[in-house]
Amino acid sequence: MATVATNITGETQRMVEVLAAQKASFTAAMPETLAVRTDRIDRAVALLVDHAEDFAKAVSEDFGHRSREQTLMTDIMPSVSALKHAKKHMASWAKGEKRKPTFPLGLLGAKAEVQFQPKGVVGVVAPWNFPVGMVFVPMAGVLAAGNRAMIKPSEFTENVSALMARLVPEYFDEAEMAVFTGDADVGVAFSKLAFDHMIFTGATSVGRHIMRAAADNLVPVTLELGGKSPTFIGRSANKDLVGQRVALGKMMNAGQICLAPDYLLVAEDQEGAVIDSVTKSAGALYPTLLANDDYTSVVNTRNYDRLQSYLTDAREKGAEVIEVNPGKEDFASANGHKMPLHIVRNPTDDMKVMQEEIFGPILPVKTYKTIDDAIDYVNANDRPLGLYYFGQDKSEEDRVLTRTISGGVTVNDVLFHNAMEDLPFGGVGPSGMGNYHGVDGFRTFSHARAVYRQPKLDVAGLAGFKPPYGKATAKTLAKELKK
Repeated sequence: MATVATNITGETQRMVEVLAAQKASFTAAMPETLAVRTDRIDRAVALLVDHAEDFAKAVSEDFGHRSREQTLMTDIMPSVSALKHAKKHMASWAKGEKRKPTFPLGLLGAKAEVQFQPKGVVGVVAPWNFPVGMVFVPMAGVLAAGNRAMIKPSEFTENVSALMARLVPEYFDEAEMAVFTGDADVGVAFSKLAFDHMIFTGATSVGRHIMRAAADNLVPVTLELGGKSPTFIGRSANKDLVGQRVALGKMMNAGQICLAPDYLLVAEDQEGAVIDSVTKSAGALYPTLLANDDYTSVVNTRNYDRLQSYLTDAREKGAEVIEVNPGKEDFASANGHKMPLHIVRNPTDDMKVMQEEIFGPILPVKTYKTIDDAIDYVNANDRPLGLYYFGQDKSEEDRVLTRTISGGVTVNDVLFHNAMEDLPFGGVGPSGMGNYHGVDGFRTFSHARAVYRQPKLDVAGLAGFKPPYGKATAKTLAKELKK
C-alpha cells in the first residue's frame, strides 16, 4: 500500500495506521451484511440525535454566531433524514441487477448480472460551512454501501472538529470510522492516502489539489465544489415570490452555501421591481441583524475581509452597491463579523463579484434584453453547481433548462433540489464531478461488479471463436459485420 512519506509523525502517522487497520478489517469481514450496515447507520443517527445540541453550540462558537435552529435544520436534520432514507431502501439498492447476455448466449443458458460491492475505505474531506451535514449526509451512502470511513473535518471549525473527534469513538470502533483533526498540512497528508474512494466538498481551487493528490494512488474521487449559481428571473415571474425565496436562499447561513443564488439575471425593465422585492423580503426575514439570533455571522476575519474587498472592488469599478440594513444598525462599530445583504447593480465581468464564488451576503444583479442573452452569458462561463429559474412561461423555462448545463436545477425557488434525497446531488466540470444522495450515493460508493456465468455448451466453438478458424467463424463475422 502506498504511504504519504517516510518521516510521518503524529496525526499523519496515525492516519496511515488506521487506514491499514480499516482495510484489513474490511477484508476480513467480507461480505458486509445488511445487518451490519443497518447497525452502523443506527449508531450514526444516535450520535447525531444524542448530541444535536452539542453540535449546535459548537457550530455557533466556530462561526462567532449561528442559531441553534439553523444548525438543527441544515446540518443535523438533513443528516438524520439521509441516514434513515438509506436504511429504509438499501436492501433494494443492494440487490444485483439482471442483465441480458448477448444474443444468442441467453438462449443457450448463459446468465449475466451486476453485483454491487462496497469499495472498502472512503476518505471524507468536509468543509466549514455545514461542518456536520457535509460529513454525515454523504456518510449515508458510504455506510449503506458497506464501507468504512475516515473523516477530515475543516480546520476552520475547530470546536465542531474536536467534538466530532471525541464523539465518533464513543459510537464506532476505529476500524469502522475515525476522525482526524489538524491544520492544512494534515489535510494534505490525508488527501494523499490510498483510499478506495474519496469525497471532497469545498472550493474548486482546493478540489484541483485533491485530484492531484489522489492521482498518485489512482484513488477515485467525488468532488462537490461550487461556483457561480445563476438565477434567471423571467418576465412572467411572480416578483413577490422571487424576493421572498431569493432573500431566504441568499441570507441563509449569511450566504455561505455552495448552492446559494450567486447572481440574478433580470429583464432590464424589471430590475427595480426585483431589487425592491428582495430588499423588502430581506427586511421581513431579518428586521435587525446584529442582535438577531436567527442571522448567522461570517465565519471568520479572513472571509469577512474577503467579502469587504469584493464590495470595495465593485464600487471602485463603477457598480452601485445597495446595503440592505432594515434596522439602520451601525455595523462599522460592531464587534463581530455579521454582515448585511449587499445588492450590487451594474456589475461588470472585471469585478471580483462576477469572477469569484461569493460565498457571502452579496448579490449582484445583471440585466438582459432577451432571455437568450442571459442564456448566452451563463454558457460563456463555467458550468455551475446550481441553476435557478423563476417564471410561469413553460416554453421559456424549457429553453433555459435545455440550453444550459448545471449540476442541478430548482424551478421557482432556490436550493431545494439539494433537499431531495431521491435526486442526485453533484456538479459538472469546475463545479464538481460525481454525485451522491439516495441510490446515487449508494452507487457512488459501491463497485458495480460484472458477473457472467457461461453455460456448459462450447459457446466459443459454436460461434467460431476458437482456432482453427473456418466456416463457423466466417458465418459469425458475416452476420455481425453489417451496416
